This record gives sequence, C-alpha cells and structure tokens, in this order.
Amino acid sequence: MIETERDLSGAIRIRPDGPGDARAVLDMLDGAVAWMNARGNTEQWGTTPYSATTGGAERVRRYMTENAPFVAEAGGVPVGAMVLDTGPSPQMPIEPAGEPERYVRLLVSDRRHAGRGIGAALLAHAVEETRRSGVELLRVDCWAGGGGELVAFYERQGFTPTERFLSGAWPGQVLARRVGVPRARSDQER
Repeated sequence: MIETERDLSGAIRIRPDGPGDARAVLDMLDGAVAWMNARGNTEQWGTTPYSATTGGAERVRRYMTENAPFVAEAGGVPVGAMVLDTGPSPQMPIEPAGEPERYVRLLVSDRRHAGRGIGAALLAHAVEETRRSGVELLRVDCWAGGGGELVAFYERQGFTPTERFLSGAWPGQVLARRVGVPRARSDQER
C-alpha cells in the first residue's frame, strides 16, 4: 500500500508516470472501489478490487506504457494518477471527436487524501498538455449515475457535458473542454 506516514502537506507535484508506478495506481484504484462501496456506490466500478478484475492489472500496465501517464505526488508519495490518450477507448460506445483531441482515459486520486485538489490539479495538467501538443479539444467520460456528482465535478473543472451513453447498463457522460491553443506571433507582433 501507499505510505501514509510521510508529510503530505506540501504542494502537489505532477510528473510523468511509468511502468514502475503501476502498483501505486492499482492501489489507488482498489482504494477507490473500497471507498465507493463503503458509501453504498456499488454500481460505478462494482465491488471487486480493480486489481482483481479481469484485465484490470494488465490495463493499468498498458496505460503506463502505451499512453501519456502522469502521477501526482505530495511529499514524494503518489496521491493521484491520470492517463491521456488521443481518443476514447475503442471498447467504449463513444464516437471519436472528428478532430484532433486528447482524452482522459483514467483519473484517480488516493481517497485518503481526498479534498486536496488532486483531481483538479491533474485535470489542469491535462489542459496544459493538450495545449502544448497544439490540440484544442480535451474530452473525458465518466459515470453519470449516483445523482450526477462526478459529472458536476468535471463541470466545475471547466468541462461541458456533450453526449450521454450506455455501456451495457452503465450510464456514462462524455464531457469536453476547449483549451485554446496559443497562436504563433506574427512578424508585426515581434
């Protein structure tokens, strides 16, 4: 498990993630499932620890090697993770955007450090990474059940709901955010 004895009062630092961080990410996902279940939410991610779901551990390892993964740290301890890709998962019933995009495939924070703005910091980093890559559109999908609390979180981060979908019986919501790419300065402006 992730260490809890270290001082986590410092600023959140975001760094590129890698295959060596897969265990910490799996621990955060397992912790998120337990946290949701303790609050009566068994629909979003089910009741099985993420690391024990079919393909769960392999999916995280693949994210760490095939996508753009990032870890949020506080006091040198991983407290959140995010994975960016160039589009939605092919396994999801979500249409590609029809233009270049960056897509948040995974966003998780260590629930023991909830309320510290970890998810918001990771999403702000996603905006900067999207902008830096010269892409204007950042999208994410999330669970739309439970009264819409997760959708509301993304709205507070500047995302706008676009399309709803069902993945089996799982209700989902796609959200989008235009990030604005800095334009090149003309010779007259230099």
